[in-house]
Amino acid sequence: MLETWFVEVAFLVPAVIGAVDALAAHLGGTGTIQRVPTIVTGHPAANLVVAALSYLPIGVMVPLALLLLNRTGQHLPELGLTKPGWRTDVWPGAGIAAAGYGAVLVLAIVLAPLIRDDKKLFSAPAIGHLPDYYIVYGIVIAAVSASAEEILVSGYLLTRLEQLGWNPRRALVLSVALRTSYHVYYGLGFLLTIPFGYFATRSFQKHRRLMPPIIAHFLYDAVLFTIAVLAS
Repeated sequence: MLETWFVEVAFLVPAVIGAVDALAAHLGGTGTIQRVPTIVTGHPAANLVVAALSYLPIGVMVPLALLLLNRTGQHLPELGLTKPGWRTDVWPGAGIAAAGYGAVLVLAIVLAPLIRDDKKLFSAPAIGHLPDYYIVYGIVIAAVSASAEEILVSGYLLTRLEQLGWNPRRALVLSVALRTSYHVYYGLGFLLTIPFGYFATRSFQKHRRLMPPIIAHFLYDAVLFTIAVLAS
């Protein structure tokens, strides 16, 4: 149990603190949340490279989590971390992403009156005007986020909770709550992250394969970022 909480705390605490800081800045009117950080001013190509590299620490706990699982008999094939297959991984992943988009659309319609009446309760990170090649940055962060989140808050956490005797429904709720926690910088918009989190987590619980939710998460984030860049 101590190992499980160590891994999850090491992954989540920096992300949650960063999300809370960003939300506080938004609510206090002292700053706008930037989707792409400006690290190298006046040199967009160099900034892309440095910003992408600065995002890689998000996945630093992944090798440790996989090593710990391997030591207790949960090898990569048992976790569904194998070469992706179209029927077993890609199409199911695309389906999960599509279900996430559909659920968010419905939820956004339901929340529309609240969004209209009090916009300060919702925060949408600004992307600004970016060159089209910043799609590469979106692909990088989508790949890192998808791998880290699905392996750590689904594959690793759910496996350990099952070994500890947790009820599947209780484990599902905890996993979704944890993956939602580092999206609080959206304000009440964090509610829009819940449907996809549920679908991705439930997929691993039912099929014990991480590739479909990883692919789904990658598609979900990469498509949204690509649209935002091309529309900027």
